[in-house]
Amino acid sequence: MKQLLQNIKDGKTVIEEIPIPTPREGQALVKVSASLVSAGTERMVVEFAEKSYLGKARSRPDLVKQTLDKAKREGILPTVQAVFNRLDQPMALGYSSAGTIVALGKNMQGFKVGQRVACAGGGYASHAEYNVVPRNLLTPLPKNVDFESAAFTTLGAIALHGFRLAEPQLGENVAVIGLGLLGLLTIQMAAAAGCNVLGIDLDPKRIALASALGVKSVLRAQAESASQSFTANRGFDSVIICADTSSNDPVELAGVIARDRAKIVATGAVGLNFPRKIYYEKELSFINSRSYGPGRYDSNYEENGNDYPIGYIRWTEGRNFQAVVEMLASQKLKVESLITHRFPIEDGVQAYEVITGKKKEAFLGVLLKYDVSSVPVSSVTFKPRDTGKRDTETLVRLGVLGAGLYANATLLPVIKNNKDFELVGIASSGGLHAQHSGKKFGFQYATSSEDEIINDPKINTVAILTRHDSHADLVTKALKAGKHVFVEKPLAINLEELSRITKLLTTDHRPQTAKRGQSSVVNGLLTVGFNRRFSPLARQLKSQISNLHEPKYLHYRINAGYIPLNHWTQDEKIGGGRIIGEACHFIDLITYLVGEAPISVTARALPNLGKYKDDNVSMTFTFPDGSLGVVDYLANGDKSYPKERLEVFCDGMIAVLDDYVSLTTTQNGTKKTSSAAQDKGWRDEMSAFAKAIKEGGAPPIPYDHLIGVTKATFAAVASLRENSTAVSI
Repeated sequence: MKQLLQNIKDGKTVIEEIPIPTPREGQALVKVSASLVSAGTERMVVEFAEKSYLGKARSRPDLVKQTLDKAKREGILPTVQAVFNRLDQPMALGYSSAGTIVALGKNMQGFKVGQRVACAGGGYASHAEYNVVPRNLLTPLPKNVDFESAAFTTLGAIALHGFRLAEPQLGENVAVIGLGLLGLLTIQMAAAAGCNVLGIDLDPKRIALASALGVKSVLRAQAESASQSFTANRGFDSVIICADTSSNDPVELAGVIARDRAKIVATGAVGLNFPRKIYYEKELSFINSRSYGPGRYDSNYEENGNDYPIGYIRWTEGRNFQAVVEMLASQKLKVESLITHRFPIEDGVQAYEVITGKKKEAFLGVLLKYDVSSVPVSSVTFKPRDTGKRDTETLVRLGVLGAGLYANATLLPVIKNNKDFELVGIASSGGLHAQHSGKKFGFQYATSSEDEIINDPKINTVAILTRHDSHADLVTKALKAGKHVFVEKPLAINLEELSRITKLLTTDHRPQTAKRGQSSVVNGLLTVGFNRRFSPLARQLKSQISNLHEPKYLHYRINAGYIPLNHWTQDEKIGGGRIIGEACHFIDLITYLVGEAPISVTARALPNLGKYKDDNVSMTFTFPDGSLGVVDYLANGDKSYPKERLEVFCDGMIAVLDDYVSLTTTQNGTKKTSSAAQDKGWRDEMSAFAKAIKEGGAPPIPYDHLIGVTKATFAAVASLRENSTAVSI
């Protein structure tokens, strides 16, 4: 399918062929007929992308500070690579569209294939021939609302939410400053609600257009005098600012024309330097409107489909969408006269030349149109990279599930430079990131279908880089399909998932390799992305303590950094929480150093204080040989400080591993230090995995370690729930 994309790195806006996305649970696949280009939000994105690196830095000093902090912790080269990887990710433009449902995921009651809908949301209602959209961002369309009009639904909800925040009453006086698309929608809503409305703008053409819609409007120069006569010198009960300008003039004008204790609402992006005297003397209330309404930026509402009770929140973003559609159906909201440009998706780049002023044309509503007869394509192919024409039976023929930041910034660069891997296929549910990564790293094809990767006979190995809640199911499917499997941590997020995987693992830990010429293997190797045990300094530490005979004391401190409670990793059903989802890394390293999985754990956490979620925790693990491992995982520190420090005490020796850049050992009064560029072991882990596959050897990480470490994370969480009681593993 065709999709309009913005490259933040080089500033180019392009049309690309993308695999058609696959709807997951709670989503619908919509064949798009029309989408609306936002002259505000999307123009700002494009203009930011077109800036030089210096210009980008000047416009986002907050990100510059984060980059400098990362450089202090991890070094300049890794930081530069991380920044360029982030900038290199394509951005899907668009957030307001309309079309027809062609497929449904699970739990989509109330929707059906063939239903006409309006779609909303950045990353969902994109400028693409097909979109996957969650249920709460879909609104059914009445028969008399065409797709072009319905494409205005999301922008209409922005206008409607701003109007609701002003809380106007029937017969009140409302001023709307700025008569672009947002302002022209707002004046119609205010008039439909029984308010006396005055529009204000700089452009005579927009004044004329507002007047044609039945709303009195005046030029900015006449605004103050017109306001006095319009309100009988009382001032406006509410002022809604829909202008798009860095100037403070709209805010200053709003203060002048508002009555005492009036409400002023900004739905547009304007300067916010308030004239204190007039705002103080009138005791004015100012509100910055946040997008479409309650539910916006709440993943539980938008992604998981959980609605708010109508008795407590009358107007959610979804109910605002519905109200806009009903106004379109009743002709209380008219948008036909607001459309100035229509472009087929093939010419979508021209739409951005219009809204950014490269084409010197007046514009308001800019629509993209789509060919309703287009046939969906589940995958796209690329020119494969040269593997040296070696016998493919000696290669790890890789299929990748997931193409997010970890895949692009960390794992795929490592694999691309390893000649033991042939990059066959890559999948992501939306298709976009798979297409980008497929081209970037030299895969043969990209798809949105996980099953296409798992069932491809050319692929003998699957790498699973998706969200945590999908790991266990995908591991199970891939192993049953006879594939070798690499899965990024965690292996599973609950015992039931882990039990299913354990049953599939071979008892002798060795695969039964297929005969030469066969397309698959019977029992594949499994390994997990516990990369730290493959770090050169970690292996050096292991060799130095392996001949010591006393039990070991290991103290591992992790300055993990704060993650908001609404981040997906904090959701126990999706990310498993931070202990299961990330602390498994550190439990695995001490397991590697001791040589056995732990047998019990006691865990305690600092109070959460409404800010944390058991992510300031100290866990003490006991091992069969009497060794003790303490893992202090902390989210309450300064992220500019180095992340990891491990101390090992054993048999007269002390070893300190500092953030994988230095290892210092002290023994018999002699101190030795090894230093290197930070290396957390990803390259060596993938090399070890490839070698085991090719040679038919044991898995790179013993299965009892994989299982034991995963169980240890579950036991640590159980210990916290049981108020620090020791829990057997």
